[in-house]
Amino acid sequence: MAGHSQFKNIMRRKGAQDAKRAKVFTKIAREIIVAARAGQPDINFNAKLRSAVIKARTAGLPKDRIEAAISKGSGAGDSENYETVRYEGYGPGGVAIVIEALTDNRNRTAAEVRSAFTKHHGNMGETGSVGFMFEHCGLIEYPTENITEEGMLEAAIEAGAENCETADGVHVVTTSMEQFGPVRDALAERFGDAASTKLAWVAKTTAPVEADDAEKLMGLVEVLEDNDDVQDVFTNAEFGDDVAAKLSA
Repeated sequence: MAGHSQFKNIMRRKGAQDAKRAKVFTKIAREIIVAARAGQPDINFNAKLRSAVIKARTAGLPKDRIEAAISKGSGAGDSENYETVRYEGYGPGGVAIVIEALTDNRNRTAAEVRSAFTKHHGNMGETGSVGFMFEHCGLIEYPTENITEEGMLEAAIEAGAENCETADGVHVVTTSMEQFGPVRDALAERFGDAASTKLAWVAKTTAPVEADDAEKLMGLVEVLEDNDDVQDVFTNAEFGDDVAAKLSA
């Protein structure tokens, strides 16, 4: 869990998402479309859609775009046929990488992901080649404002969460796949909607990365995250304090 938090915090400090706001909006809208198509177009009866809408609101996606995406996903008008795909491989320094994507063309997306690995000192593998190194679990994030570390930990454990870590102004609650929904709803009832709720791939063990490989790895991840079809990138990288500071600069 520590490695996941460290890697995401570095990306936040770099401002990678803020710098690509329009692209982030497009990806979130696609997530809403897929969630709406998979269930009812009502966030009160569709947990995936609710999570996607919360994510959209947190990112600042305009209300009309959220409503348009829900409408599109529920069958109003023409809509692309997106499907969820996962890619796996190794990056610089032997770091394991799991990529989740939503695509309407598997061949195109696979080719683009493979090209990114090849050009940035990585090696794309088969599905399952590194997945065993990760645990598929729920992540729920709250800002530390107005919620103490002790208060969040106590509430998370009472709700059935597996763990809660606090760093860089964020409480990160970890749950099993089965408890994700109940824990999310219990915390929302107590603290309001979370800043982020999602299913994620969290490394069981981390891989230390030296400075030279760290720069190459961040380059690969940035290229992957810049791909329109890629929704999220997870790694088992762990950086020393000096390397993390350099990457965040």
